[in-house]
Amino acid sequence: MAKRESGNRLDRGEIALVKAMIAEGRYNDQEILAHFTRPMRTINHARISDIREGRKHATVVVASPEELAQFLRTWPQIDPQTGLHIAGDELVIKAREAMLNAVQSYNNPRAFFKAEVFITLAVIAWTYLLHHHYRRNGIDHRIKKTVDGNEVVLKTRHGADKHWTLEDCLGCNQCPLDAATVANLQFLIGIRHEIEHQMTRRIDDTIGAKLQACCLNFNRALKDLVGERYGLEGDLSFALQFATIEREQRDQLLKQPDLPPNIQAMTLAFETGLPDEVAADLRYAYRVYLVERTANSKGKADQVIEFVKGNSAEGREVRRILLKEAEKAKYKPKQIVDRMKAEGFPRFREHEHTQLWRTLDAKRPGTGFGVYLKDGDWWWYEAWVDRVRAHCEENRVKYA
Repeated sequence: MAKRESGNRLDRGEIALVKAMIAEGRYNDQEILAHFTRPMRTINHARISDIREGRKHATVVVASPEELAQFLRTWPQIDPQTGLHIAGDELVIKAREAMLNAVQSYNNPRAFFKAEVFITLAVIAWTYLLHHHYRRNGIDHRIKKTVDGNEVVLKTRHGADKHWTLEDCLGCNQCPLDAATVANLQFLIGIRHEIEHQMTRRIDDTIGAKLQACCLNFNRALKDLVGERYGLEGDLSFALQFATIEREQRDQLLKQPDLPPNIQAMTLAFETGLPDEVAADLRYAYRVYLVERTANSKGKADQVIEFVKGNSAEGREVRRILLKEAEKAKYKPKQIVDRMKAEGFPRFREHEHTQLWRTLDAKRPGTGFGVYLKDGDWWWYEAWVDRVRAHCEENRVKYA
């Protein structure tokens, strides 16, 4: 069911139009009311009689005959796909369109800047959706500053009010999103800050799980905050592939040797501080395992994706295979130092390695950088190798 506007009030422009319709004498209160109600907003009929009798809004100037004619000519201004009002529900319409464009751009097989375009459009989509939510609930989301002891609303170059960025929206105490969804968006905002005004090289495969979670989170929030009927699942489907991914290809993708060091550093820094329950939440990063299989019945021959229960015989077998494949590679310090030297950092020694992990407190539980084995020795994971590589890249002059 669609959410109703809190307050359901007419704005000054609409009050001027109501006065013009009253002045014409051709419309009764019920007919006037019908021009200003819609599924996302209902107006009490008493508001029209208040205007007619002069009990409220006496200072609002009556709209001109030309303005009224223009309003009636374009009424009802309904988006045919969603039933939303093009003017009154503009933020919701644009939020949906921005996210649809984000996904379509990402799924374009000829696109080179998939993640960059997706993040840019997704940030716009979320910003519009949260602005709609705050506006509907009477929460002032304009940017303000204090001047001479008075709070002043900041303006754009041409005089419009400045409104909150997505970061401001997420930081509001009344933000309607859960912690994992907020973390997902904060991660994408962090990536956006790192890739602004510079080439990134390919990052799509590395952050794809976060992008997928962002899509699902947006659709969930859209239905929760606006209404079930406005969800996007009917507008999009699974993207088709031209080839399978072999084991060797998958391993190469996961290594991401050309991932920019600033993206590596930002990702590691962000996720190191995440609570474990948030990092593992599907709303933060949506991960699925694909296991190639042939159909075991004619009825399933056209089923592209099949979900199995974890406690079923099939689920246990898949879990056994995945656990076997998921054993992490482990390294000693000398192996890591040798790798860095081979990658062009001959001045990076075990001494610098020790200084780095102590500075970052990298053996602290929860970092995910390594593990103590039964023999009492500490072994480093690939995540720590990536962090060391990022450090060497950031200090190339010192180590190269």
